[in-house]
Amino acid sequence: MLNYSLFIKRLSGYDILELPAYKTEMAAGMDLCANFSEEYRSEGISIPLKGSAIITTGISVELPSDCEGQIRSRSGLAAKNGIVVLNSPGTVDADYRGQLKVILANFGNKEFLVQHGYRIAQLVISP
Repeated sequence: MLNYSLFIKRLSGYDILELPAYKTEMAAGMDLCANFSEEYRSEGISIPLKGSAIITTGISVELPSDCEGQIRSRSGLAAKNGIVVLNSPGTVDADYRGQLKVILANFGNKEFLVQHGYRIAQLVISP
């Protein structure tokens, strides 16, 4: 098992949600949650059938210099609703310091509403 330090910054203007963390000792990824600014917080963001949307997380990360972050689909969200990370895996470069955003696509059979706080993707750190 690799042991790295990951620095996570909460961005101003966003709720203080649970930070990404490994849920079990052998988990490969950390859940990322939808975190909307005040404008979208109460109503969420709708992803039309066969459409996509960029979902904000309200955080930025500082990865170890010899690593990359991979943003991947959550299997339950994909299996139950047809919601996937469009460019999976989305790559986060070690020197990127901007907000993590997730491009979600809807391949399900109806419109999907992403609500504030939903677990939308996983972040996997790889050498």
